[in-house]
Amino acid sequence: MQCIECKKGDTKVIDSRDDEKTIRRRRECLKCGYRFTTYEKIEVPLIRIEKRDGRLENYDREKIKVGILRSLEKRPVDDNEVCSLLDDIEHEIISLDKKTVASIEVGEIVSKKLQKIDDVAYLRFISVYKSFSSAKSFESEAKKILGRKNG
Repeated sequence: MQCIECKKGDTKVIDSRDDEKTIRRRRECLKCGYRFTTYEKIEVPLIRIEKRDGRLENYDREKIKVGILRSLEKRPVDDNEVCSLLDDIEHEIISLDKKTVASIEVGEIVSKKLQKIDDVAYLRFISVYKSFSSAKSFESEAKKILGRKNG
């Protein structure tokens, strides 16, 4: 690992912590003594997403991010929560341990995670994901949320 201060390649790891998604390493340059932190992220294996019409696409975290950001527009959710949400979704998709995952499964994972952080964003997301064709289906889903909150 190259030191970010002096650009020399002699560093040592002085502390390492990991969770399910990343490894945090505290490093020290053996040349200049500068300390810095690096984060290692597990590489996403090649996963194909099977669309409803049967087409296959490569898994794309950015595509999920765009959908989530649209549903969270003007909602009180900060960037750190969004990043954590995306990491959780990606981790769950990877843990399915499948080479091909149906887009419906991905939609279910995203909607389940969104519902935990913001009801409005959840409704926005599923109205597109489930292709609500009327206000009645939207109202029905909103009543389910209210029933869970009151019951």
